Amino acid sequence: MIIYGITLIILGILAVPSLLLSRKPDAKELLDKITPFQGWIGLAFCLWGIWGIISAVLNMGAMGTGWILGLAVSIVTAVLGFLLGYGMINQLLLSKNEEAKEKGAELLAKLAPLQGKFGMAAIILGIIYIVFSIL
Repeated sequence: MIIYGITLIILGILAVPSLLLSRKPDAKELLDKITPFQGWIGLAFCLWGIWGIISAVLNMGAMGTGWILGLAVSIVTAVLGFLLGYGMINQLLLSKNEEAKEKGAELLAKLAPLQGKFGMAAIILGIIYIVFSIL
């Protein structure tokens, strides 16, 4: 489960690259290498987050701190995955249905201004998730 926390931190860094660049200016090269794959990475995280949300709903009987943390992590993962992978999601899933394409664009317009906040939340939740997994 620690890997989920680490990947969430990486997703948060991808969502808020300015945070990483302000601390490590030489990280621009690494970010430039990852950028072409951002759509696929976002799509994978979006699906992973949706799966986590479905799993949380199916396991509501296990409510507790771990369940709440898992649900929060899944929601942030799905949202950031959608934001980072919207181009790929639009191309592969939404482009065949005009109504779905419009709803996707509306959702993107609502969530895009919050990308930095979701990125910071991902980093913080990733750290909490790692600590929670170790304890």
